[in-house]
Amino acid sequence: MLNKAPKLKKTIRAKAKGNVNVGPASEAMIELLTLVFLNSLAEEAKVKAFEEKSAVIRPHHIRAVYKKVLKKARG
Repeated sequence: MLNKAPKLKKTIRAKAKGNVNVGPASEAMIELLTLVFLNSLAEEAKVKAFEEKSAVIRPHHIRAVYKKVLKKARG
């Protein structure tokens, strides 16, 4: 497991229209939001795995809950 979230600055610049400057505070906030999203996705996938009486979280558990978690994250 990674100790640190990957830098998202390149991804943001690639998807942005035009030249966007992302400050260190904004980059840290984006990384924190990403970690919160991944944590909630893992929790929901764990619940789904336990519902199916599985001790391991498999890709189909994540696929089953990602739309619901994404809706929650968007607000």
